[in-house]
Order: sequence, then structure tokens, then C-alpha cells
Amino acid sequence: MSNHADVLTLTAATFQQEVLESDLPVLVDFWAAWCGPCRMVSPIVEAIAEEFAGRVKVAKLNIDDHAQIATRYSIQAIPTLLFFQDGHLVDQAVGVTAKPKLVTKINRLLQRAPQQTAS
Repeated sequence: MSNHADVLTLTAATFQQEVLESDLPVLVDFWAAWCGPCRMVSPIVEAIAEEFAGRVKVAKLNIDDHAQIATRYSIQAIPTLLFFQDGHLVDQAVGVTAKPKLVTKINRLLQRAPQQTAS
């Protein structure tokens, strides 16, 4: 069983660096502790983090703790999953979304991403 080490916990202080300045595409799960559907999406998000480790950064942001970021991205309903690439919001999924649909979105991001090798 995963210990969720692959999923970052974002804060207002780390959002810029971890998401907007990331070299990898980033999936951000906007959630709250009281949200039942968020608890349904959480294992899917964790499975994606494990499956795409090293290729996609996966993170969670608690909207109750960091409302200003949720407001910045006009989060109206949770769970909302936002997909970032090169600092830009490029896709999203609102509500409980099946894993195959999320994997399709991630694969689309990876196809668009320039394949960079560390020099």
C-alpha cells in the first residue's frame, strides 16, 4: 500500500515553486477535509502519483487552508483537479473523475512536453 510519499502537500508558500516553476507537468488536487467526493478521488490521485512518478508531479492543496489560491484559479466546486505545464493552467477535471480519463489527460500533457534531459 502506498504511503502517499509521491503526493506533495502544497501551501501558499510552496505553490509558486512546486507548481508554476516546475520542469514537470503538475496535477493539483484542490480538496477539503469535509468533502466526501474528495475522499473518493484521493486514492485515484495517489495511484496516478505512483504510476507517473518522475514524469509528473502530483500535489494536493487544501482549499480551507489556502483559500487565496483556490480563488485565484476560480475553484467553484471540489474536487477540482488542475493540470499545469510550464507554469500555465492547461486542463482541468471537476468532480469525481475516473482514473482512465485522468490518465488520458496526463498522457496528452506528456506528449506535449518537450523531452528534456538533464545536462
